[in-house]
Amino acid sequence: MVKKSLSLLALLFFGAASVQAKQKDPVDYVNTLQGTNSKHELTHGNTYPTTSLPFGMHTWTPQTGKNGDGWKYQYFKKTIRGFQQAHQCSSWTNDYCVYSFMPVTGKLTVNEDERATGFSHENEIAKPHYYKVKLDNGIVTEMAPTERGAHLRFRFPKGGPSYLVLDGYTGLSQVKVWPAERKITGYVSNNRTNKDNLIKSYFEIRFDRPFKSYGTWENRHNTIRANEQQGEGEGIGAYLQFSEGETVQAKVASSYISPEQAAVTLAAELGRSKNLEETKAAAAAIWNKHLGRILVEGGTEEEKATFYSCFFRASLFSRQFYEYDKEGKPYYFSPYDKKVHAGYMFTDTGFWDTFRAQFPLNTILYPTMHGRYMQALLDAQEQCGWLPSWSFPGEEGSMIGNHAISLLADAWVKGIRSFNPEKALKAYLHEATNKGPWGPANGRHGWKEYYALGYVPYPDYREATAKTLEYAYDDFCGYQLARQTGNTFYQTIFSRQMYNYKNVYDPGTGFMRGRKANGEWVENFDPVEWGGPFTEGNAWHWEWSVFHDVQGLINLMGGNKAFNAKLDSVFTVPNTVKVGTYGGMIHEMTEMVMADMGQYAHGNQPIQHMIYLYNYTGEPWKAQFHVRNAMNKLYNATENGYPGDEDQGQTSSWYVLSALGFYSVCPGTDQYVLGSPVFQKATITLENGKKFVIDAKNNSKDNVYIQSASLNGKPFNRNWLSYAEITNGGTLHLEMGPSPEMTRGVAEESKPFSLSKEQQSNFAK
Repeated sequence: MVKKSLSLLALLFFGAASVQAKQKDPVDYVNTLQGTNSKHELTHGNTYPTTSLPFGMHTWTPQTGKNGDGWKYQYFKKTIRGFQQAHQCSSWTNDYCVYSFMPVTGKLTVNEDERATGFSHENEIAKPHYYKVKLDNGIVTEMAPTERGAHLRFRFPKGGPSYLVLDGYTGLSQVKVWPAERKITGYVSNNRTNKDNLIKSYFEIRFDRPFKSYGTWENRHNTIRANEQQGEGEGIGAYLQFSEGETVQAKVASSYISPEQAAVTLAAELGRSKNLEETKAAAAAIWNKHLGRILVEGGTEEEKATFYSCFFRASLFSRQFYEYDKEGKPYYFSPYDKKVHAGYMFTDTGFWDTFRAQFPLNTILYPTMHGRYMQALLDAQEQCGWLPSWSFPGEEGSMIGNHAISLLADAWVKGIRSFNPEKALKAYLHEATNKGPWGPANGRHGWKEYYALGYVPYPDYREATAKTLEYAYDDFCGYQLARQTGNTFYQTIFSRQMYNYKNVYDPGTGFMRGRKANGEWVENFDPVEWGGPFTEGNAWHWEWSVFHDVQGLINLMGGNKAFNAKLDSVFTVPNTVKVGTYGGMIHEMTEMVMADMGQYAHGNQPIQHMIYLYNYTGEPWKAQFHVRNAMNKLYNATENGYPGDEDQGQTSSWYVLSALGFYSVCPGTDQYVLGSPVFQKATITLENGKKFVIDAKNNSKDNVYIQSASLNGKPFNRNWLSYAEITNGGTLHLEMGPSPEMTRGVAEESKPFSLSKEQQSNFAK
């Protein structure tokens, strides 16, 4: 009897444990080390272990790289030299408004190389809401985030003096030590990439332990000034000494507006937290609510870890650049005109990457925030004269295209009406008919030739064919916004140019090509050659960048059969690389070769939508196969988790949307094109409180093909969902199987939007 009772108790115990395991919180699946094993020659994400809240104004990270190094944290490095406030959205650009802490034991050491201390990943916890590492010298550092600050804790071992070094990083900084109040105030201003438009990040740091001693130092010559309370200049920092073996907590907040606002923010965000555990718990609750907006069921633990780690990365950019005053009203210091304005501002994103999936994901989950962002785009345009293309934190002008209009048009067609469309169209026309002072994406390179010839000529302009393709798509977005709002003036202007993609298609070779100003094709064409008229890719990659008129592209290429054969060839031709104008292998080339998927280069943006184009040509099952294959082969939740640069949430958003079963091929329309979901069930909780469920019966790694579908109980044969169908809530039911179902989704009416198809239909009417 006793044995039976014990056995029953054991069963109950293990049963309860099993239920508990199933109830794992979303944040527990996230590994913020995903993609950190990156370097110049080969990237697995170019990420760093970000400790932050969703879209937080500041983030925090351990630092393995030297001050000013774009690679803040590289998984293979053996030492940590600081724990820093960070904003970086790409390793290819230097960060701004950075400062760091480094705990030191024994001798006071301020030099960043000499203070660097060994660590092991076995002694590291890296979650969105909490980072912890035990250094080889016994010091334990912990961090938990707020939106504009952080709570840090340093546990010093006994056996030697305990110091905390504040490093002013690479530019102008100021520090002031307040011993009686146990605090440090000051600012950093090291955003060198924004030309002369320097901004300051004012910080206030409060400690819970008294200082035994203190001083300032500067990191150019590592000069220490004991007992000095304040300093200002290049790389000025401070140091504090605490009692031996002390555990020290630091509460930090920063403001771009003023020192007084930093104090207001510190009190508002951290004033009630008695200890780091409370801040950590509050951050975990926020992340669980955010990540819990998408509940996935039925996949493996590894698939859930990959999904939620990607969802985390998709939830960092664009970051908030606004603060709340004493009355709780939003306002911001503009990185564009250096003035303080009421309202909302956002920054740290490159639209060339993120217009494709990161923003279309946000329109589903956070339409209110997205609406604020659209107004912020127009505010930024008023403040600097140009629509942003790559903000970091002001306008950088990097990459190509004028994709702010994609965001604006996409918002409008999805019912997000927070901005004046007339102002948006006027701003875009200015963008499309001028060349701005920064980079290729500020205004338009070759805009006169593009208008007169119908394409940007090469070699007159670098990346000319890629620019032509993206300008044509952007002009469609301008046309779409004008048409949706009944503005015939702008509709006429942009309708003239949205078919310009046809002018760089060479029917003789079947590829998009570089074209001279006299109309001739550039000689010695090889579709595997990178660079020249293309951006970070070759002709195989840029063939498909006609998001708005896939049917028009199909017609150019000779119809569905020829188009499908060309799509198939992407995966079957050799993964050969000719370096072209790059002069040597760049990481994108290496990543394509490593993926071993022919010329499919998923690690960069131009081809990421290409898999979904089978939905336009009567062979949707091929999209289902290839999208699942790409997710299985190219993504995981480890330090090697991405097939290339993660790029401000874009590559992660591709995964999140694709894992749900659809993707935004053409932002600027209200359609999401079907693929093949990873999970047996996914429930999206919408901002309006409704739920949209993707129920994929019999789904597995082998059963990747849609056999039949219904939407809200009615047969569903389309290869796309509308935004309204998702946001109104409901259930998309899919029957999955191991073999293609070649009769579903093949009818003409099943195909997604194409401009040529729609205009032909309208003409017929």
